[in-house]
Amino acid sequence: MDSKSGYGGTQYGVNASSATITVPPAPAPPTGQGLPGQKPEVQWMPQPSAIPGCPPGLEYLAQLDQILVHQVVELFEVFTSWETQNKYQIKNALGQQIFYASEESDLCMRQCCGPQRGFTMHVVDNMSQEVLRVVRPFQCCAGCCWCAGCCSHCALTIAVESPPGQPIGHVRQMGSAWKAHYDILDANFDPILKIRGPCCPCQTICCTADVDFTVMTADESQQVGKISKQWAGVAKEWFTKADNFGISFPMDLDVKAKGTLLGALFLIEFMFFEKKKNNNH
Repeated sequence: MDSKSGYGGTQYGVNASSATITVPPAPAPPTGQGLPGQKPEVQWMPQPSAIPGCPPGLEYLAQLDQILVHQVVELFEVFTSWETQNKYQIKNALGQQIFYASEESDLCMRQCCGPQRGFTMHVVDNMSQEVLRVVRPFQCCAGCCWCAGCCSHCALTIAVESPPGQPIGHVRQMGSAWKAHYDILDANFDPILKIRGPCCPCQTICCTADVDFTVMTADESQQVGKISKQWAGVAKEWFTKADNFGISFPMDLDVKAKGTLLGALFLIEFMFFEKKKNNNH
């Protein structure tokens, strides 16, 4: 594989082993008790061995070519429409949990700004150690597809860090007339992958089928994966605010690029599907 495309084992970014980062206490993953649609006990993916050059905790991703992301149903939010901090279970194809993600955001911003809000997504492993952090700064005019490419104030850029405080990649929104258009960048802001959304924006709002965001090589010559919003049926789609997503990518894609794609999923979820959920209530 071409090393410029960001997969095939290419390593980039700062050596995590040489940094000393003070990490605040990470939120513990839930046990699965009392959460709708969950089994009484969570099945954990066995902890993998350390890999040279891999940020601690991301070794799970080296063994996977697919990730499933399930948003946790918040009953308080369902019955009151009061916007709470999002939480997600992240699993492998066998349904074993590998990570748990929880949003950190300002209360007033969640109620007033909705999906436009800034947030920090903390991703912890099964030992409750924070292994990945996704940072989206608040931008009052962010999300405009057609001017994002020419106006830095409207374009969204998020940072993906592992360990927290050490960037491993970025996701940058690009200008587009119709399609969602993102560049996946490494720690030095060099493009390694691209994401292209559906041709019709209405698909993200009213579609009753899976919605795919295609992952391409940096030169757009080849599709190497996709991020999919998975249709969960009428009952769950319209009477809860929980979404299901999937990511597929080459097994030999660099774990840092895989982690950055996970960050891209959270950005896509907020930009295209959080607003739809808020409009249902």
